[in-house]
Amino acid sequence: MQLRVQERFVKALAVIGFCFAMSSGIQANAADLISSLTSQLGVTNEQATGGAGAIFDYAKKNLSVEDFSKIASGVPGMDKLLEAAPDLGGDSALGKLGGLMGDSTGSLGGLASLAGSFESLGLDADTVSKYLPIVQEYIGSVSGEDAMKLLGGLF
Repeated sequence: MQLRVQERFVKALAVIGFCFAMSSGIQANAADLISSLTSQLGVTNEQATGGAGAIFDYAKKNLSVEDFSKIASGVPGMDKLLEAAPDLGGDSALGKLGGLMGDSTGSLGGLASLAGSFESLGLDADTVSKYLPIVQEYIGSVSGEDAMKLLGGLF
């Protein structure tokens, strides 16, 4: 009798553990990106989150809703990342430079616009080019190759 109770208890714990692992795994995807950025680039969690958010915010503003949804589809907590993007309000000198250069896709203007966001996070403009391959690789792994190409086509 006591053995059956223990078996049921162990099974119940296993089910709870499985459910927790599944829900954590879904949420861990965005955490994986932030972890990759912090470990590979030596930035803080805030800088990693804000920088990734700035890249996604730029993508959202420069892609169609349909194309951006392809990128966002595999990223749990995309809203949180977008909220973490610095709000420059057009006041950054680098952001203004981006506006002068044109924010068309594939242009230096896009990188300059992002540089303003990165500058407000305490990062230099060169850091943008270090973030992009990490974020692209992540998008490829969670949203697919087409989404990765869409994001890469912006820069």
